[in-house]
Amino acid sequence: VQLQASGGGLVQAGASLRLSCEGSGPLFRRRIMGWFRQAPGKERGFVAGIDWRDGSTKYADSVKGRFTVSRDNAKTTVYLEMNNLEPEDTAVYFCAATSAGHVGPYFATSDYVYWGQGTLVTVSS
Repeated sequence: VQLQASGGGLVQAGASLRLSCEGSGPLFRRRIMGWFRQAPGKERGFVAGIDWRDGSTKYADSVKGRFTVSRDNAKTTVYLEMNNLEPEDTAVYFCAATSAGHVGPYFATSDYVYWGQGTLVTVSS
């Protein structure tokens, strides 16, 4: 499985960005796709995730109501729509995939086996 994240950039507070994660590989549609972020000096943390099998989603409390994760079945691409961005959202954002048929929680980095390269999001005040 290969993942390619894109869409990061420099924006002002209150702006929006959409990140994309294009995936390829076997059993892609049986996996859970997650977005994580890592700010300087901090651990990588869960942002949002989507179960490709049924489209269900989960979000970190800090982004609920502002971020939306979605998938495009035709393109095997996952998106993270980020609205009303805050300086605290500044981080490198990573997309990741679980093993095929994953069950249970998917909030920890250890739940994921494939990672894309990060894309930097910088929000200025």
